[in-house]
Amino acid sequence: MVCDRIIACVRDQFRNLAASTAGSMLPLAAAGLVVILALVGGGVDISRVYKVQNRLQAACDAAVLAGRKAVTTNGFDTAAQTQASNYFNVNFDRAQQQVASVSFSPTTPDNGTTIVGTATANVRMIVMEIFGTDSMAVTANCRATEGISNIDVTFVFDTTGSMGSILTGSTTRLQALKDAAKNFFTTVQNSTSGTTARVRYAFVPFSAGVNVGSLIYAKDPNYLVDSWTYQSRVSRFETLVTQRYGTNSTNWPIYQETYPSSNYNTTPAQYGTTSYGSIPACQAALPADTAWTANGSPTISTLNNFAISGAGTVTRTITTQPQTQTYYFCQRSGLVYYIYSYTASRTLTTTTYGSLTAVSSNTTTTWDHYDFRPVLVDVSQFKAGSTITLNTGSVGAAQSFTWDGCIEERYTRNDSSFTYDSDSGRITNTGAIDLDIDAAPTSDAGTKWAPALDNGTYYRTSSGSMSSAFLTNEGTRAQYYCPTAATTLAEMSQSDFNNYVDGLVATGNTYHDYGMLWGARISSPTGVWSSLVSAEPSNHQTVTHHLILETDGEPNTVYTDYTTYGIEYHDRRITADGYSNNNDRHMARFRAICDALKARGVRIWVIALATNLTTDLNYCASANSAYTANSSTALDQAFQSIAKQVGELRVSQ
Repeated sequence: MVCDRIIACVRDQFRNLAASTAGSMLPLAAAGLVVILALVGGGVDISRVYKVQNRLQAACDAAVLAGRKAVTTNGFDTAAQTQASNYFNVNFDRAQQQVASVSFSPTTPDNGTTIVGTATANVRMIVMEIFGTDSMAVTANCRATEGISNIDVTFVFDTTGSMGSILTGSTTRLQALKDAAKNFFTTVQNSTSGTTARVRYAFVPFSAGVNVGSLIYAKDPNYLVDSWTYQSRVSRFETLVTQRYGTNSTNWPIYQETYPSSNYNTTPAQYGTTSYGSIPACQAALPADTAWTANGSPTISTLNNFAISGAGTVTRTITTQPQTQTYYFCQRSGLVYYIYSYTASRTLTTTTYGSLTAVSSNTTTTWDHYDFRPVLVDVSQFKAGSTITLNTGSVGAAQSFTWDGCIEERYTRNDSSFTYDSDSGRITNTGAIDLDIDAAPTSDAGTKWAPALDNGTYYRTSSGSMSSAFLTNEGTRAQYYCPTAATTLAEMSQSDFNNYVDGLVATGNTYHDYGMLWGARISSPTGVWSSLVSAEPSNHQTVTHHLILETDGEPNTVYTDYTTYGIEYHDRRITADGYSNNNDRHMARFRAICDALKARGVRIWVIALATNLTTDLNYCASANSAYTANSSTALDQAFQSIAKQVGELRVSQ
């Protein structure tokens, strides 16, 4: 347009010269100057127009991107429109560009999924104003949309007891999390409405355990063991035999009594030198427990002419017989398991009266005490949903157990540190089978998981203090927490999503590694659930994989709790002594798991709610993927920010 005006101006000047009959050279020189001025001036002004056009387009693009990022569940509301306008104004300086009549108009044809913008400005001409062209209008059109194709999102949610505390006003941390997660779903759903995008979600709530039993069993029942040793207790019963003697009268009954007097050894001994790589392998080699057996010769004392009123004189004989009974169980020592034997001892006392006729006899079995020790339990039907019964109840009563879905982890090593090796794709030491996020169980029971025994586990004490003995007569039930059941990746409706998050409850202590371990397992495209993770969507487009970890606290491990690694003080799966540097050991595992998952192409997002973004949490997050939130509003904003980035926001025009 500018060039056309310059050419027209020059053409008119030459026509005037052509019509002139004067012979002077001055008009010709003047005409030449006009041509030169028009060409040079036109070049200057047109370059300014192009510069303004580029700046206007860049400002328009930035504005619609900002406006699209500001879209929430309220659509492209006033706040989002203001955000778009502000970005345009910041990126386009009217004074610097020497323009007038600048305007920017953002709109949406689809309630915020796409933001369309039109920007205009008038560029004032500097040189061409001489030739009658004062200004030139320039226009920029821009469009931003949520470029979602297919995404998988695994939520790893902290549902520990502190999540039940108040965050802001009357809203608990857990309720704020539920609200923010629902808004996340709505934002992504609005972005994909009318497209062929596949969006799937998975959940792994965690506290002092993870509820993944139904996922494992559905994948393969053989991935769970058929027997497992738990830190529990067994009831000890004793038998009393009573016989009543007399003549023809019952006025003076006399009794024969057979009763035990127990004295238990509390120091088990190692049985044999064979070591076993896992507790199931050790269990398979356990000898059978023995029955009570005479140990040495009895001691007999007799009192002749023992006078009994109403019955005359008889002989009383007291026989004391030492007895022993041996139990066998597996216990960890270092990195392997050994069979240990424990021998209980008692003295069986029998009193008899001679020269009398027995007129009645009675045998009673009564509960005597508990043995708190490792107990091997058949869980072959328990894992399938059937009820099992153990005599762990009050004074030896039968207690029924039904599996709630939480698990004990498979074989591990209690090393102080773990490192992800990019060459092998494994976490070292590779002997820690539990930290191999991809390996499926084999026929080796050490590679399998075990069902947790809810309310059937106990830690051992001695006079009220923790005891390192393998067997004691004192103990206390371990605290146990099992969160909401985890899910694998699946497409969800808004109501299904809402119903799930509304069912989350706050209970237990904080073990970040438990949540991340199982979040990694069900997110890994090369793991046990790889066929599901790698399933091709119907639109045949690529899939991006994301994991969002939310937590409100630093690790808080309790070595007397019953957790995914048993009762740590007794099982020694994390530390050599059951308690030293427990938190650090768990976070070393956490870091290695994060590295392994990121190496598999999963972007990890971390939100620290009402707590500091610790070094460990920041380490776990992918680049530019960590947030802190100290209010429900900030938490919602963090989720919305992630939703926009998960959606791959981009300029489409």
